[in-house]
Amino acid sequence: QAQLVESGGGLVQPGGSLRLSCIASRSIFRYYTMGWYRQAPGKQRKLVATITNGGATNYVDSVKGRFTISRDNAKNTVSLQMNSLKPEDTAVYYCNANGGGHIYWGQGTQVTVSS
Repeated sequence: QAQLVESGGGLVQPGGSLRLSCIASRSIFRYYTMGWYRQAPGKQRKLVATITNGGATNYVDSVKGRFTISRDNAKNTVSLQMNSLKPEDTAVYYCNANGGGHIYWGQGTQVTVSS
């Protein structure tokens, strides 16, 4: 069973930074588009950022200039560097892999931005 495991969430003050990481259990994910989604309490899960196997990136407008998605195919990892965090960034963040007609999700990691 293919797996995605996130890490790096936590509590941070407004204006602070966090780096989320996701490690994939199978090397085939290096051919997939990888992404980060988030779900705030009482709201739907929404796209944050994606990165193709070729390195092309896409961000939701609310995080442009603050978040950076990257991947290391040799290590089967995808990361999300989050800077200038705001309270509205508080959510459970999920790693996603999309390719070959399949979609995979990680278990999620909580990010809380609060003073």
